[in-house]
Amino acid sequence: MIARHSAPRIALLADTFHEVNGAARTCREWEGFAMRHRLPFLSVRWGSQPGRREEGWLRILELSRSRCAFQLDTDLHFDLLFHRAIRPIQEELERFQPDVVHITSPGDLGITGAILADRMKIPLALSWHTNLHEFASRRIGRISRCLGHRLSELASRGTETFALDRLCWFFGRGSAIFAPNPELIAMLEARTGRPVFHMGRGIDTNLFHPAKRHRDDDALVLGYVGRLMPEKNLRVLRDVAAVLERSGIANFRFQITGAGSERPWLQRNLPCSYFTGVLSGESLAQAYANIDIFLFPSQTDTFGNVVQEALASGVPAVVMNAGGPRFIVRDGTSGLIASGEGEFCRLAARLAGDRGLRHEMALQARRQVEGQSWDRVFEEVYDSYSGLLQAA
Repeated sequence: MIARHSAPRIALLADTFHEVNGAARTCREWEGFAMRHRLPFLSVRWGSQPGRREEGWLRILELSRSRCAFQLDTDLHFDLLFHRAIRPIQEELERFQPDVVHITSPGDLGITGAILADRMKIPLALSWHTNLHEFASRRIGRISRCLGHRLSELASRGTETFALDRLCWFFGRGSAIFAPNPELIAMLEARTGRPVFHMGRGIDTNLFHPAKRHRDDDALVLGYVGRLMPEKNLRVLRDVAAVLERSGIANFRFQITGAGSERPWLQRNLPCSYFTGVLSGESLAQAYANIDIFLFPSQTDTFGNVVQEALASGVPAVVMNAGGPRFIVRDGTSGLIASGEGEFCRLAARLAGDRGLRHEMALQARRQVEGQSWDRVFEEVYDSYSGLLQAA
């Protein structure tokens, strides 16, 4: 339990807050944690209800982007006129007097936060939520395919190297960094020379629960939840379907939850699929619980909130041996970890053909995450803040 009288005053400048993605979810839970524990907390974000308001110990400054904001992704934007926000944010920081300014990415508010923390001599903390360098690499690789395999590979690798160099430079401007998995922690420590602390993700185990399952058919349901974007590697699901059919498994379907540019391709190439769109709350919890196997072929996720939500719902997961999800799934216990796309398909078929293994993994998956609360995550973050401020 954090003592309110000794808790540091935190100003969070979040580039994404109301959107549907893991970083936004984390920021919303962060604000909720501060409210529950009555901690001094300033939340600065973009939104549709601009203005300043106070709710107990929580202060909120919501800003509206200008018409010069452009779309980076389905639910991510960058405002070219973000400098308009510097003055009102500085005024709010002067009123709030934070001990730490915390930013979540090199986006418009992240850059603003870095500028103001330096100007006002406030310790700056940064948390790594997205492997932007890998996103950029895969998208450039896809765009440059027309140039041939060799040139496309060169463009992809060059883009990733350049983007990672710039990201590490930006994150090195802070006093401390937070990252969600051991691989990223080691990389950032080596590349920035800054202290890097662990910041995981929590799970609402009351909301996501096996008891939410309501199905009256005996079909095998393979599910995915998340953004339907190229970096999620969702086209491998077509190969999964082919392997299942060759294995003699016919009574199956895919349940796809989310939105994004890959949906038309998936609809054309996965005829045995059901698309729910974006879900939340009880509808999302029921969607998870109605899955038999959770498939997450992404190799770019830093954590994988959705994998943890699937495990809490009693659903074993098949993930790739890259990125954060491999640190969530316990291979052979709560799911299976594939070394490549071919093995991903084979492991999905193996789990599909073994009802007993699925049942045992479902039980273990639920047990594994029962103690992973959001309160536990942010208590660890606040402990790290204390160490940061003592060293300042």
